[in-house]
Amino acid sequence: MAGVIDGRDISRKVRSELKERVAKLTQDGCPKPGLAIVQVGDRPDSNTYIRMKIKAATEIGIQAQHIKLGGHSSQPEVISALESLNNNPEIHGIILQLPLDTTCSVDEDLCTNTILPSKDVDGLTELNSARLTRGVLDTSHTPCTPKGCLRLIKSTGVKLEGKKAVVIGRSKIVGSPMRDLLLAENCTVTTCHSRTADLSAETRSADILVVGAGKARLVTGDMVKPGAVVIDCGINYGEEKNGKRELIGDVDYESVSKVAGFITPVPGGVGPMTVAMLMENTVNCAEKQNTVSNSWNLSYLSLRRVNPVPSDSEIALAQTPNKIKNIALSIGIPEDKLELYGDYKAKIKLELLDSKKTTKQGNYVLVCGITPTPLGEGKSTTTIGLSQSLSAHLNKQTIACIRQPSMGPTFGIKGGAAGGGYSQVMPMDEFNMHLTGDIHAIATAHNLVAAAIDTRIFHEATQSDEALFKRLCPPEKPLPPIMIRRLEKLGISGRTPEELSAEDRVRFARLNIDPATIMWNRVLDMNDRFLRKVTVGQSPTEKGMTRETKWDISVASEIMAVLALSTDLSDLKSRIGRIVVANSTDNVPVTVDDLGVTGACTALMKEALKPTLMQTLEGSPVLVHAGPFANIAHGNSSIIADRMALKLVGSDGYVCTEAGFGADIGGEKFFDIKCRYSGLRPSAAVLVCTVRALKMHGGGPKVTPGGGLAPEYKEENLTLLAEGLCHLTKQIENVTQFGTPCVVAVNRFHTDTDKELELVRQHALKNGAFDAQIAENWEKGGEGAVELARAVVRACQSPCSFKFLYDLEQPLISKMNIIVQKIYGGEEVEVPQEIAEKIRNLESQGYGELPICMAKTHLSLSCDVNKKGVPTGFKVPIQDIRLSAGAGFVYPLAGTISTMPGLPTRPAFYNIDVDTETGDITGLF
Repeated sequence: MAGVIDGRDISRKVRSELKERVAKLTQDGCPKPGLAIVQVGDRPDSNTYIRMKIKAATEIGIQAQHIKLGGHSSQPEVISALESLNNNPEIHGIILQLPLDTTCSVDEDLCTNTILPSKDVDGLTELNSARLTRGVLDTSHTPCTPKGCLRLIKSTGVKLEGKKAVVIGRSKIVGSPMRDLLLAENCTVTTCHSRTADLSAETRSADILVVGAGKARLVTGDMVKPGAVVIDCGINYGEEKNGKRELIGDVDYESVSKVAGFITPVPGGVGPMTVAMLMENTVNCAEKQNTVSNSWNLSYLSLRRVNPVPSDSEIALAQTPNKIKNIALSIGIPEDKLELYGDYKAKIKLELLDSKKTTKQGNYVLVCGITPTPLGEGKSTTTIGLSQSLSAHLNKQTIACIRQPSMGPTFGIKGGAAGGGYSQVMPMDEFNMHLTGDIHAIATAHNLVAAAIDTRIFHEATQSDEALFKRLCPPEKPLPPIMIRRLEKLGISGRTPEELSAEDRVRFARLNIDPATIMWNRVLDMNDRFLRKVTVGQSPTEKGMTRETKWDISVASEIMAVLALSTDLSDLKSRIGRIVVANSTDNVPVTVDDLGVTGACTALMKEALKPTLMQTLEGSPVLVHAGPFANIAHGNSSIIADRMALKLVGSDGYVCTEAGFGADIGGEKFFDIKCRYSGLRPSAAVLVCTVRALKMHGGGPKVTPGGGLAPEYKEENLTLLAEGLCHLTKQIENVTQFGTPCVVAVNRFHTDTDKELELVRQHALKNGAFDAQIAENWEKGGEGAVELARAVVRACQSPCSFKFLYDLEQPLISKMNIIVQKIYGGEEVEVPQEIAEKIRNLESQGYGELPICMAKTHLSLSCDVNKKGVPTGFKVPIQDIRLSAGAGFVYPLAGTISTMPGLPTRPAFYNIDVDTETGDITGLF
């Protein structure tokens, strides 16, 4: 008599194990596994199966959802429901209950294949089926019934290798995958079906017989090899007895059980295991999603270095990038979270953050610099070189986060911001021009607000109260949400035009903008000195309503700063709405929300909120996002990009994020503004310096762009260099007073001598630096920054006691004085009476507890560009103070800050061209 394989008992053990695994997941801080069952129609048998699945899921601890679509659901409706579940990070497994019960024509295969293979816990998508057929079992989900059958076979203790197996049935749900699973166990497998000639001869040769033909009692005792393992997958209904229909298998149990070695009963055999395997697949999905891989499997690129080092554009054109889709998949970004912009750049959907919210984040490394020469000291180059070294040479999962450059400097004199030499972002032409259109979106949204301001002033000045209200609020149209918000802000209870009193209508419709207080200019992403002062409204149609204004470069827009500091779409919308563009004649702040343009601006900015994925010359990933000014704004890339990168690299990885200008400007704002809003804390900071900049701080000749360097900068001069080392000491102090370990990177130029470099390195080590290393990544790529990268790894492992410079509750002037005294080394701010009144006004309006974003020159610690080194005894004159309520800071103007650069006599655009044969852009840098 055959041994009975008890599916109920085995499935109970499986469920008990799964319950323990789910409990461990939740103990580790991971969400419970989520299972979604999509049903179309109301078939009674489907309802029964779904109840069984939900009951099993609940017992194990899986959160099961039953999504029931109506019996008239169309194919697009079914697909839409499945795609929504694909994008839901809380759903780990999806089942489409078949058959679909709808009056519409629906392709079941198409709908099934809509499910992401990673969430296809039924194992029925074409990709999972193909993987199973090829024997790739570690990355595929196996259909539940054959998976359960295999578990039952193995429970007998029979060794499978070399055995003859016969599978009766060829369905994609049971027969075909069963064949593939047995082949993977090194069985010799024959697939049969109900019309196989001489079926008995085939079955009598089988050591293992799996029957799933859908025909009651197809296999009888005389068809079975003595001692065989017989698995009955059939479910057939016999005659009704006592109000219940008898369940009958495809095997005649009575006769076969007398011959076989082992047999499964019906019911109580395969059925319970099918549900158990479905639960197991779901838990597997959840565990896989919540496990951080220790290996990215990135294919890094080799550099073909040339000496002397060619131009940046020649180097970039000589390197063939990896396809960005492949990079994304290699670092854990699923294809459905990616939006390709050609082959070499892509935007990343914000849903990626939701899917990785339980993933531990990596080490957060700030790259800043000393006060530079006007030529720049290679901070971006060091950021890229460091990330190349950490990733391609030290095998650390690393992402560089950098700002998107404005095209103004690209065609002017400064050049782009892709790094340089053998430490660049590529494709560098796409990086420096347009990229994915974010700056264009910012400029459009900004100029929409500017147009709304002048238009509102015009219409309020030329219409009566009643006419103005009726045009704003036509009686036949309901008030949109943004107008409702204004009513709430004003404390007006009515919600329809008819409910508002005459006085309420005036208060609602009239903003009464004071033109003298408008702080919102128009913007353009190009250097154009002739837009620094303009008059608008000169057309006769504007009825003499002219006013003087100006244009700024696009990256000076507060919307750019808002983008960089937003944490999600909701936060972006709120921040845009809070932007103050002017005051009313009653000294009430007028916001973008008051103008009614918040939603439209958010719509323009929605796509810009997604970071752009690119790569370095060595194939390591880079996130490019936002590019606010480092003087009137905070000069850092976005919070979203940094958060995304920290999750992608995992707990042992590294994110190198760059701050604009020196540690006294972009660095201080990173710590005091960006870290406050992001909640992120740096693990270490890299301070980039150069011999030439330190010689300048030691009293060297003036450095002028395009003017060539004096001999003092090209020849060894240890005395001049030593005089400037005090500046390095001060900037190390500026970093370490935030409680962050500081690694000094001495960016080597070909004119530097070994003695000069070692003098700088030893001075840094003796004056507060955690470590100091020479960086040669411009010439050698990542290989040239290996020692710097090792120092950064050690610094991230050292203790860090991060702290802010000031408390937000302190008065605005007190916060300014703290920055002047502790960061710049000065005495205090000088505040004229009219500016002091402005400060009091800001505090009275509720903006006193915002952080400070000092706007001053980047060429000196003081406000005087001629004072190098470490000036003392100076005061910082505040010429004006302005509000960035949306970005969330107040910025005092300590000197004249140009927000619209001009073009030099010989702009860079003379060198830029397009090879019409190849389409390559040449002469960028």
